[in-house]
Amino acid sequence: MSTPHRAILNAAVPLFLSMSAGVVAQLLSTSLLGHQATVQLAAFALVNAVFTPVSAAVSGGLRGMSPFIAACRDRPAEALAILKDARWLSLGLGTVGASVMLGVPLIARIGGVPGQVAAEFGMLPRLLALQVLLAAAAGGANGALIALGRTRRVLWSSLAGTAAQVILLIVLVPGMGIQGAGIATLASTVLTVAMSNVLLLRVPELAGRTLWPERPRPRQIWRMATVGLPMSGTIVVKFTVMGGVTYAAARTGVQGAAAHAILVALGVLLGLAASAVGQAVPPEIARTASPGEARRVTRAALAVTAAGGLAGALVLLLLGQAVLGLFTSDAGVLALALGLLPLLVAYVVADNCGIVLSASLMGLKRSTWSLGSAVVGHGLLALAMTPVTALWGLTGLWVALIASRAPILLVQSVGFLRHGARWVPSE
Repeated sequence: MSTPHRAILNAAVPLFLSMSAGVVAQLLSTSLLGHQATVQLAAFALVNAVFTPVSAAVSGGLRGMSPFIAACRDRPAEALAILKDARWLSLGLGTVGASVMLGVPLIARIGGVPGQVAAEFGMLPRLLALQVLLAAAAGGANGALIALGRTRRVLWSSLAGTAAQVILLIVLVPGMGIQGAGIATLASTVLTVAMSNVLLLRVPELAGRTLWPERPRPRQIWRMATVGLPMSGTIVVKFTVMGGVTYAAARTGVQGAAAHAILVALGVLLGLAASAVGQAVPPEIARTASPGEARRVTRAALAVTAAGGLAGALVLLLLGQAVLGLFTSDAGVLALALGLLPLLVAYVVADNCGIVLSASLMGLKRSTWSLGSAVVGHGLLALAMTPVTALWGLTGLWVALIASRAPILLVQSVGFLRHGARWVPSE
């Protein structure tokens, strides 16, 4: 196995395991609330529809520090200063994100959410607003560990947080419902953030130091903002349009909406490998010494991602009916989802490649190309999804999803080839 492949795998496997554990916790919360009351599950899904892009946007801003910290892998003390600067940037994003979470009841009223569903929100928006602020103010330690090449430490903090969340979900949700799910999420974040910060300070060169932010350095913060903010914008654009796709699918009827929801959930599972590789790639790209080496790392990342995605897709295609049966007992939904599995696989393969190219652009500190690709590809999807769904139903919608990946991949490839050809690590 070549060195780039080994480096990507060594970094990505622990991240894949930690992300898989997080997905298990999400599925458990959905299952417990589904058995609790349908109205509570609906309320949880609506709040989570806002929370997911908000938290992803904040974490995207923090990821902007990755290529800068990776350049200091042999000088961890300098990396600590970069993390502190990054926290000032993420705190600004987190404040905005927390404000959005506090506005969920208003968003629900404007969106015409039934009153009985909105009444179930309770403290959940405030609990998740606290989670966003905590992750913004004290987060980033896991990202720093990844950039410093200590991804195995990330696995331990993530597993501890997930274990705490699972236990609290089982204990609290039956009696407290949606509020218990919010407490479990917040407590899990507290434990994960605390452990990741402790593990970061156990890096020998950082022992005895503090992680509290110091006086902000505007110049350094701005440099990271040029990488992190476009990534946050990319995430916001993608999640916003994909939310619109969900509403377009709902117009095909109850069975179409259910089949689409199942396919989306399966798509998340098939995309875990790409998400893990996507976090592992920027530090490796940032540490390359030449354009040729940067291209080799990207090719290795694409190969690892494709292998992981296709392995999962093969299992899904061979055992499709059995897997889908875990999600629904409705014969109509099952038949509809089963017929769309090939389209799901095609979409996931293309989307996974886009995730890797976006990560490579971040490693080159050129995230604006990812934002541009998202605006073009998802913009075209936003224009097409309603008329396409009206004409060709759910099949047409998934074809449109696949087609939207083409301009995204094209713009990203042009950006990578253009800037990768003259990549200078010290830039």
